[in-house]
Amino acid sequence: MSATEPPFPSPAIAAVFSAFPDAVRPQLLRVRELIFETARRTAGIGRIEETLKWGQPAYLTPETKSGSTIRLGIPKSPSDGWALFVHCQTSLIRQFREHYPDRFTFEGNRALLFRPDEVIPEDALSHCLALALTYHQKRS
Repeated sequence: MSATEPPFPSPAIAAVFSAFPDAVRPQLLRVRELIFETARRTAGIGRIEETLKWGQPAYLTPETKSGSTIRLGIPKSPSDGWALFVHCQTSLIRQFREHYPDRFTFEGNRALLFRPDEVIPEDALSHCLALALTYHQKRS
């Protein structure tokens, strides 16, 4: 865990991260850190709650209700990579595709897929995280 990464709120969440394959655990931990960093520097998001949904680490905005849930995990399709999941009934993946059509691999309307050897495009991913964490804010 890095100096800026918050401690896990429960042993169950820590266990899920420990159980991720060694090849992808560092990337998933870095994206976890990016979620908290993005929330800190983006107005209107508030506190991030880290919990488990469907056995995967999930990130919510319980106080402001500004965002749509983000989950981290391993995709069901044959892969040795990892995924960032969003609610499939939102327009988030469409928005991500509009902004970054060539930066990410998309799975339908529910996920961004990553390979273990892939360098995370942190600026682009942080922007996508901000879009997800502010999804329910009123647009002016």
